[in-house]
Amino acid sequence: SLPLLQAARKRNSLDLLELSEAELEEQFVRGDGPGGQATNKTNNCVVLKHIPSGIVVKCHQTRSVEKNRKIAREILQEKVDLFYKGEDSDVFKEKKASEKQKQEKKRRAKENLERKKLFKEMQQLDKE
Repeated sequence: SLPLLQAARKRNSLDLLELSEAELEEQFVRGDGPGGQATNKTNNCVVLKHIPSGIVVKCHQTRSVEKNRKIAREILQEKVDLFYKGEDSDVFKEKKASEKQKQEKKRRAKENLERKKLFKEMQQLDKE
């Protein structure tokens, strides 16, 4: 189920499982990464744990604790949805659809490149 959890954080999912605050354990810790003194002195990184499933999310995307709390809850909700629904989850289906679109786009780009090469070769033959 680990690859499923990596599909989380896709925006347009509507039919997600609801989380109750009683099932959540929240901590505020110092973030890591670049930022120097601003990062080293403030506890604005949110660590959110869903107790029944054991899923932990760490969010330090902004300097605001409130925004990080909101983002962490969104990410956790999507991961919990994936955990319980698996391949039936909207998040998983959305991820699969976007992968398919990406592959199709790559295929079309490759075809266009081949056509351009063929066209240039034809032009070279016409010049000779």
